[in-house]
Amino acid sequence: MTEKPLILVTNDDGISAPGIRTLISIMNTIGEVVVVAPDSPQSGMGHAITLDSTLYAERVYMDDGPQIEYSCSGTPADCVKLAIRELLDRKPDLCVSGINHGSNSSINVIYSGTMSAAIEAGIEGIPAIGFSLLDYTWNAHFETSKTYVKTITEQLLNNGLPNDIVLNVNIPNILKEDIKGIKICRQAKANWVEEFDKRKTPQGKDYYWLSGKFVNLDGGEDTDEWALEQGYVSVVPIQFDLTAHQFIKTLKTWNLHD
Repeated sequence: MTEKPLILVTNDDGISAPGIRTLISIMNTIGEVVVVAPDSPQSGMGHAITLDSTLYAERVYMDDGPQIEYSCSGTPADCVKLAIRELLDRKPDLCVSGINHGSNSSINVIYSGTMSAAIEAGIEGIPAIGFSLLDYTWNAHFETSKTYVKTITEQLLNNGLPNDIVLNVNIPNILKEDIKGIKICRQAKANWVEEFDKRKTPQGKDYYWLSGKFVNLDGGEDTDEWALEQGYVSVVPIQFDLTAHQFIKTLKTWNLHD
């Protein structure tokens, strides 16, 4: 690549979140950076897009870095769509999303706005990575993440990705010297066991707060959950073709004809 790669940066925690500010600073050492990120937190939005209301994108100046930045009123997926169709003068060479405040391992990838932004870029044929740190606090310590984010990003730019695949990277919330390295993994079979805390307003109307606990049902030692528990950075290649190819042959044996 003769010119610096054009890197689109986005997230779901909002353009002012410490995670994305860290990611921008890392990407500025690698390429030409354009940021299009939500103007407010959009965690748990998944792949939602804006259909029935207006969408805004405003040029902003968050720090003295060389990047160009836009604050968008939409979801993470909206940000990628708008960047590609309206705000950029050429197709990005890479899209990075994050660094998310909190885990996006195993089943969390389904709900994640961070990963949905990466997937949206992948749908457009843009190599993409979603980065997450296993610390949900606003003032999470992202210093540990920097080396791994840069290494994985540079390796993707050097090696490329197959079409329809993006990378889901999760970083354990431990000291840098305690991280054992990087593990290539599969997504663990896990889920949330959810509960709703039912309450009443002063007017007597029912309302609910969602709560629950995360349950890992997978005993494998080749999963993202195992890697993270053991102190490794997990890297999972994910695809957005949801077809259960192994079931097609069986499904064809069903009596589905009139």
